Amino acid sequence: MTGEEPRPTDCSEVLDHLYEYLDHEMPDGDSVKMQEHIDDCSPCLEKYGLEQAVKKLVKRCCGQDEVPADLRAKVLERIDAIRDGDRRPAGPVPDAGAAPGPLEAEH
Repeated sequence: MTGEEPRPTDCSEVLDHLYEYLDHEMPDGDSVKMQEHIDDCSPCLEKYGLEQAVKKLVKRCCGQDEVPADLRAKVLERIDAIRDGDRRPAGPVPDAGAAPGPLEAEH
């Protein structure tokens, strides 16, 4: 034992819910626990800072682009599956601006 007080929130739990926290999508009580943990845990603080910077960059570069409805539906479906415990890696998410691949092109 190192003599440190145990953290009330586990790092893996914090990282699992980091985007909910960044997007302000969690209850106030949970949000407060997350902020307290991030303030006290330098590895989580570093990850939080990196993820926050990525979100800002994406918003700045792509925030004005309209998201195709089918892509949005697929992403939301995958998020629901992950929340329900399906942790299998998803296939690649198609780039909304890319030209269709050889299998997707019309004949």
